[in-house]
Amino acid sequence: MHATPVRPNTPAAFTNAYRHVSIETGVSGASAHQLVTMLFDGVQDSIAQARGAIQARNTQLKGRAIARAVRIVDEGLRGALNAQAGGSLALDLRDLYGYITLRLTQANISNDDKALAECAALIEPLRSAWRAIGPQVQAAQG
Repeated sequence: MHATPVRPNTPAAFTNAYRHVSIETGVSGASAHQLVTMLFDGVQDSIAQARGAIQARNTQLKGRAIARAVRIVDEGLRGALNAQAGGSLALDLRDLYGYITLRLTQANISNDDKALAECAALIEPLRSAWRAIGPQVQAAQG
């Protein structure tokens, strides 16, 4: 797999990251903020799917769902960070996303529902905060 380099924190960067991790719907014409919202939604959906697959003892679905969540976190969310512009917050998020990727991988190896729940719990405050600033972002752009 080969990624095309794009400037971080541009709508093109988020669009590329979003398409790259195979998330469909609404990409064209979406703002950078909307694309990150879709990434957060996608990772939570993938984690929920993986948790259901563990309960159903569906190893194949679990593996696909966790692999998707890992790609979204690593290539989408972490890949879109701009450490220069974001400073210590971007670095902290990079480290958090790295930890989440590690825990997702561990959950996949050991069928660990608690690790998946932990990942979902770590993502949710970020997702909620990102959604909450949506109207401010839209007003600033409009």
